[in-house]
Amino acid sequence: MSAPERIPPRSVTTAELLAKGELKVRGRIREASNAVLYCSVSYEDRDAFCVYKPIAGERPLWDFPDGTLAQREVAAYEVSEATGWGLVPTTVLRDGPYGEGMCQLWVEASPEAELLALVDGEEPEEGWKAIGFAEVGEGKTALLVHADDPRLRRLAVLDAVINNADRKGGHLLPADEGRLYGIDHGVTFSAENKLRTLLWGWAGEPLTPEAVSVLASLRDGLAPGAPLATRLGELITPAEVDATRARVEAMLAAGKHPEPSGEWPAIPWPPV
Repeated sequence: MSAPERIPPRSVTTAELLAKGELKVRGRIREASNAVLYCSVSYEDRDAFCVYKPIAGERPLWDFPDGTLAQREVAAYEVSEATGWGLVPTTVLRDGPYGEGMCQLWVEASPEAELLALVDGEEPEEGWKAIGFAEVGEGKTALLVHADDPRLRRLAVLDAVINNADRKGGHLLPADEGRLYGIDHGVTFSAENKLRTLLWGWAGEPLTPEAVSVLASLRDGLAPGAPLATRLGELITPAEVDATRARVEAMLAAGKHPEPSGEWPAIPWPPV
């Protein structure tokens, strides 16, 4: 008689870990404007560190409905996953020690990576893209630039799709193995144009073939009744889903990166 077949143990996914694991608060990130708690999370054979943002700790905003920032963070992750670029750390909506909130995998940033800089002169050097001029004190200005990096360019496309109103430098996390993540997506998906970002270096330039292909895939996923549209409908309003679909269509029709509208401050403050 042959020995019974051994079934390998099931591996817990990161999403399962974050959604079902036991959360233990280890500290608070005090620089954040809303309640952001640094936690450990454990489930079966896996453990990790994560960020937990309870809805109860969200400060009211004049231009976004109260109590919706956590859902918008999850919606940004869902769109990122649909692109195939993996630009947002795994993010779920779950109950926690202080009620329902967003839970996101903690990412350790790589300190040696340089994505932003202030330089003298009026034109960026090769390998950099101009954002604009910034005051540096004593009546002096310097040119703010970002790296001409394909990872940042993908993030610029994602931000345009989700209508990110707050892409600061501190929300960029270069990580190990050449990965780049964007975090803090609470003020996204407004039905009004609110795009504010430091990643304007490609404004008006043609989209890459890769970006066009990704946007075409998003268009299919956002069709009424399609999986991505259905998932977003659980997290944001029908008008916001429609506006997301319209932004994708507009980018495909234009074939280029969007430019500042002039109707809204183009660069967030503070920029970092």
